[in-house]
Amino acid sequence: MFTAFFLSLGQLGDARIMRVLVKSMAVTVAVFAVLGVATWWGVRALIARWSADGAGGIAAAATVVILGLALWLLFRAIAIAVIGLFADEVVEAVEARHYPAALATARPVPFARSAAMGMRSAGRVVAVNAVLLPLYLVLLVTGIGTAAAFLLVNGWLLGRDLGDMVAARHFDRAGLIQWRRRTRGRRFLLGLADAALFLVPVVAFVAPVLGAAMATHMFHRDKT
Repeated sequence: MFTAFFLSLGQLGDARIMRVLVKSMAVTVAVFAVLGVATWWGVRALIARWSADGAGGIAAAATVVILGLALWLLFRAIAIAVIGLFADEVVEAVEARHYPAALATARPVPFARSAAMGMRSAGRVVAVNAVLLPLYLVLLVTGIGTAAAFLLVNGWLLGRDLGDMVAARHFDRAGLIQWRRRTRGRRFLLGLADAALFLVPVVAFVAPVLGAAMATHMFHRDKT
C-alpha cells in the first residue's frame, strides 16, 4: 500500500492527472456553490414569511452553518461521485506509465457507466453514514471513537468503489464479483488509506484522484 501511495503521489504532476484533478475540483466546488445559493435563498424565503427584518443576515448565518455541516457530511460522497465521472482517465494514465501491457487489453468504461457507478458510490456513502450517525454521536464521548468508526466504515465503502473503477476495465460482471471476493482485505486497506486522506485539510481535495491511482496500482500489482 505504501508503494501504491508513493507511486500515485509521484504521478500527480502528470498532465493527464492534473487535468482530472482540475476538472474534479471545479465540479465539486460548483456543486457546493449551487448548494450554498439554494440554501441561502431557501432559508431567506422561509424567514421572510415570518419577518422581513434581518432575513438576509440570518439566512447568511444559517447558510454558513448548513454548508459547514454539509461539507463534513457530504464532501466525501460528492467527491467520489465526481471522480467517478473521470476515474477512467486516471486509471488509463497510470496504466500507460506503469502497466502498458494491461492498458493494451483494457476496455474503457463508457461515461454513462462511470456516472452510474459514481452515483451509486455516493448513495452508499450517504445512506450508510446517515444510518450510523447516531452511533457517531454516541462515540463522541470516547474522544477517538467517532473518528475510528468513521475510518472503518468509509474505508470499507471506498475500498469497494475505488477497486471497481479499475476492475471494470478488465473484468466482466462474473470476473468482477470473483475479484471482489478474493481481494476484500487489500481493498479495505486501500479504502482505509484513502479515507484517512479525506480527513487531512487541503489533501482531501486530491484524495479522490490519489485513491483512483492507488487502486490501479493495487489491482495490477496484485496480479504480478
